[in-house]
Amino acid sequence: MDSKTLRKKFLDFFEKNDHVIIPSASLVPSDEEQLEGKEKVLFTTAGMQPLIPYLMGKPHDEGKKLADVQKCLRTDDIEEVGDAVHHTFFEMLGNWSLGDYWKEEAIELSFKFLIQDLKIPLEKLAISVFAGDDDAPRDNESANKWKELGVSEKRIAYLGKESNWWPTNPSSIGPCGSDTEMFIWTGKESAPEEFDPEDIKWVEVWNDVFMEFNRKSDGTLEELSQRNVDTGMGLERMLAVLNGKDNDYETDLFLSLIEEIKKSKNNYSERSQRIIADHLRAVAFLIAEGIKPDSKDSRGSVVHRLITRAIFQENKQLEEEIVDSIIDVIVSVYQDSYPDLKEDKRGPIHSEIHNISTALSFLVKGPVYKEMSEKLQMDYKLPNGSAVGSATISFYHQSRGIPEPVAFDAARVVGFNIEEIKPIYNDYVKKHQEASRIEKGMFKGGLADHSEIVTKYHTATHLLHQALRDVLGPEVFQKGSNITSERLRFDFSFQRKATDEEIKKVEDLVNQRIKEDLKVDHMIIPLEEAKTMNAIGLFNEKYADKVSIYGIGPNFELDPEAKDQRARGGYYSAEFCGGPHVEHTNVIGKISIVKEEAISAGIRRIRAEIVLN
Repeated sequence: MDSKTLRKKFLDFFEKNDHVIIPSASLVPSDEEQLEGKEKVLFTTAGMQPLIPYLMGKPHDEGKKLADVQKCLRTDDIEEVGDAVHHTFFEMLGNWSLGDYWKEEAIELSFKFLIQDLKIPLEKLAISVFAGDDDAPRDNESANKWKELGVSEKRIAYLGKESNWWPTNPSSIGPCGSDTEMFIWTGKESAPEEFDPEDIKWVEVWNDVFMEFNRKSDGTLEELSQRNVDTGMGLERMLAVLNGKDNDYETDLFLSLIEEIKKSKNNYSERSQRIIADHLRAVAFLIAEGIKPDSKDSRGSVVHRLITRAIFQENKQLEEEIVDSIIDVIVSVYQDSYPDLKEDKRGPIHSEIHNISTALSFLVKGPVYKEMSEKLQMDYKLPNGSAVGSATISFYHQSRGIPEPVAFDAARVVGFNIEEIKPIYNDYVKKHQEASRIEKGMFKGGLADHSEIVTKYHTATHLLHQALRDVLGPEVFQKGSNITSERLRFDFSFQRKATDEEIKKVEDLVNQRIKEDLKVDHMIIPLEEAKTMNAIGLFNEKYADKVSIYGIGPNFELDPEAKDQRARGGYYSAEFCGGPHVEHTNVIGKISIVKEEAISAGIRRIRAEIVLN
């Protein structure tokens, strides 16, 4: 059974039994959803949390009998993620009685769903109920109902508050009560006649909590104004059990994610694969709700930590392409169930993760870091490894063609005050940019190396830039690029999504220019001359008196209407750039645009690959 089927079966069953289906609440609880007198939680950590006001007696607009699938997030046991059952993000299926039905009807509903709808054999079912203590009596009512439904006495265990009371923490303030829990036998052999709660082959899949008390701040219990039923079934765990798996990561919720992770060149261990899948799933939901990674914000720091742990498992950086494909799969898997994780969230999620990924990569690339760190320590007497020193290095990278937001993220990784660093950054960059620009025109930002394939991609990026301007208009300008031996990534300004026809036209135009085998010229000319020929300058840079220009296609066949092309001195493309480039375009091959997406307001991103003819 897959996750969509289980969710639907659960909600359909309770809708048929007179429950109103309510949508999942946000992962960020409102003040009203916090327990009075208790430290506020950052996220919705349990299915019951959004219903706290109604469990305390507030009337619910949809009535007294409800059911839902609630998204939840916990990080208190983050170090356990990657084993068989622990997750940060998870889903809880629940049905609720707010002062309506009580134990007998709740148990009967649970029994029918398990036995009749999920087809779980009665001989594989075991139960636990509350054994009783000074606070509350033994729950004979629940035990008797289970026996009436056919569960044998030997399959019913009577346990204390540590097992059959919710919340289990004795210091928890707020609505609480005894519960009855349902276990399914997962062993290959027949289930033993007698239920042993310590046998790990008995897996707990559902609990019905009978909330009739409110625990006050002094630890005493008082009766609630109404008796409530609060149930919780973990979607991930139930799926694993129904599919005969011994861990949650072998269900449709994770298998497709892990298949993408296996495409990485890093050969991650099974546990690391699970951690990456879990953390990126959580990150996707959090960013979709507008919670951005920020080490100085309580919730944002959780997103930041999850991204960092996901991307740098085993001290190996997960490739951006793999990250993107994982996020795409997550959106595909969940968008039908959660309206806030729709297609338009892909771009922002990709962008936020990539900013952190790029920033972190600055701080783990030894040679560049070491060289710049030593220079900074000499120039500014900064202590080795200081936050200010590290942050200044990351800002220095911004002057090499890295967008400023990415540099800020790099700085946040090491935790520093941005205002403290700006004077040092400005002074440092001023000293070192001038000489470099005179020689090179501008820094060679965004290239993984100067290999033959990267050089081809770099030249193709210039053709792509001009083709975008030809098709979409002169408002298109480059906002960043990243080029590896496997693909080019090109960010540009544009206020809407390009149509499929426009993207095809751009791709065809680039390939036509490649096929024409245009010559590539390099020239170092006065800045004013470069402006006169309308060469494109990137990133709003301030250039030196002489600049480096690459022109593609001298004496190119001009379109009579192409005024800005004539102004480029006959070149099809002319840009400020430090190289490297091919000498003739035909050596590039053929370009395929594989993706066009939004990464932020007014900024689009294209990914393209060289393909065999």
